[in-house]
Amino acid sequence: MSLRPALLAASISLALAFALPAQAAKAPAKAASKAAPSEPTLAHNLSEDNAARLAELISRFHAETGQTIKLVRLEKGDKPATLNLISRYQMSDTLSQPKDFVPLHSMMQKAGEKLSLSLPEVLRPGVTDSRGKLVALPILYSTPVLFYNKNAMRKAGLDPETPPKTWFEMQGVLDKLQAAGYDCPYSSSWPSWVHLDNVSAVSGTPAIDSKGNLKFNALPQVKHVAMMATWTKARYFRLYGHTDEASQQFRNGQCAMLTTDSREYASFQDARGVELGVAPLPYHDDVFGGRRPSLADGPSLWIGAGKPAAEYKVAAKFVSFLLSPKIQVELVRHYGGLPLTEAARKAASSELLQDGRQMLEAAYASLQGKAEDTGIRLANIDRARLIADEELDAVWNDKKPAKAALDTAVSRGNAVLASHPLMKKSQPF
Repeated sequence: MSLRPALLAASISLALAFALPAQAAKAPAKAASKAAPSEPTLAHNLSEDNAARLAELISRFHAETGQTIKLVRLEKGDKPATLNLISRYQMSDTLSQPKDFVPLHSMMQKAGEKLSLSLPEVLRPGVTDSRGKLVALPILYSTPVLFYNKNAMRKAGLDPETPPKTWFEMQGVLDKLQAAGYDCPYSSSWPSWVHLDNVSAVSGTPAIDSKGNLKFNALPQVKHVAMMATWTKARYFRLYGHTDEASQQFRNGQCAMLTTDSREYASFQDARGVELGVAPLPYHDDVFGGRRPSLADGPSLWIGAGKPAAEYKVAAKFVSFLLSPKIQVELVRHYGGLPLTEAARKAASSELLQDGRQMLEAAYASLQGKAEDTGIRLANIDRARLIADEELDAVWNDKKPAKAALDTAVSRGNAVLASHPLMKKSQPF
């Protein structure tokens, strides 16, 4: 669509070039180049369905502003596009290449676009600098929650409106679900993110300290991972993979309970035979200080360096478009992200369907309290996360005791970080 004006201008210039002397032909050509629309690129690695939804969003942006953005795939090793939708597991590349990006607040200021966004404290780590200025936009942030099938709870003789609050309570629930015929009472997507990053945070013992050193081998983490090993032996817990493989097993009714990102509620709405329930991430009630908040994290929008000013102007308008209350509510409804603005939070609570409100209430409840959040995540450091996944597998496949596996994961991971110190930062600027 956006190419037609440029092609028409180019045709007029070509005709004038043949009709006029060479010097006279230069002026229209120059005017045509000024009239040519800027088309910044937005790089992503979304699934086919989510990429189609993003394309619809870009079409709406074009309809409202007359500006257009070209979608491209985000490939490892490529120079950043003007806009880059970076997932949790791609953050290590961003952290290790700070010169390839510019802070969001800087682009918005130079483009003359207002950025008045007061993020809640839980959404700031990793996307704000030491002065609290936004360096990236947390597009689809979420927090781990417990999804459960209310129909499965009823079948097991359990109250579907009273999900377990603690991991201890959950064990009794899983026993009854298994007795009711469920071969997969419970599973989890993103195991390192849920069971190391977030269980550590909720227990008040962060998986990574403020200097970027891994330390998820303390007593609370060892006890939790060992508990999960006993659940595996008892067939209460089944692991299907290291990303979102377990989510499909919940969606098709195979698994009765699932811990995963709160934003996945959007894709569970049409799950076969599943009446969706959502609750905060369970906690261990024997840790000092009681339950702490879980972590908020997810895909964020980063700005590539060295692009033309005209492209940044369009990119800045797109950021403002994303922050409008109407679009914010749609990002919650269709993608399950947490609202970023106060207006969007109010709109979301009034406009979303019951399941949407249920998800938001569970997510906010999980995020309640004073966090000890360093802003550095194990799940954001891909090389360290792969090591942790490998060691968790060893425990849950009965090949290593929990303490030995976590000690090894911390030692191996810290060796990686020692040789790549930029990865020990929460953000690259």
